[in-house]
Amino acid sequence: MSAADDGADRSLGQLVATATAEMSALVHDEIALAKAELRQDAKRAGIGSAAFVVAGVLALFALPVLSFAAAYGIHNLGLGLAWSFLIVGGAFLIIATLLILIAMAKIKKIKKPEKSIASAKETAAVLQKARPHPRADEEHPALASVPRSSV
Repeated sequence: MSAADDGADRSLGQLVATATAEMSALVHDEIALAKAELRQDAKRAGIGSAAFVVAGVLALFALPVLSFAAAYGIHNLGLGLAWSFLIVGGAFLIIATLLILIAMAKIKKIKKPEKSIASAKETAAVLQKARPHPRADEEHPALASVPRSSV
C-alpha cells in the first residue's frame, strides 16, 4: 500500500489524532531548540560578563601603576618628585571634575515620565468614579424572598 492509500483508510478521528500528535511533537521540539539556544546564549553571556569583570579589576589595578609611571616620567623631565605627583593627582582631579559636570548635565536632562503619570491619573479618575457591584439580593427582588439559613 502507498502512503495515499493508507491515509484514505484511516478515519477522520485518526487523522485528527495523528495531526495533533505531530503538532505536539513539533511544539516540543521547538521548545527544546529554544532551550538549547538560550542555554548556549546564557553561557556566552556569563563568560562575557566574567571577562568584563576581570578586565575592570585589571584596569583598576593598573591605575596606580600608571599614575606612578606618569609621575616618575614627569620627574625624569627635570621636575621635582613631589611636583610630579601633584601634577598627576591634579590631572586626575580635573578629569573627575569634568566627568561630574557631564554626569550632572545628563541628570538634569532627565524628565518625568509624563505619559505614564497622565495615564495613571486617568486610571485613578476612572477608578474613583467606579462603584462596587451591588449585592445580589439588592438587585434581584426575587432572590430577596428566598429564605436564608441562619447557621
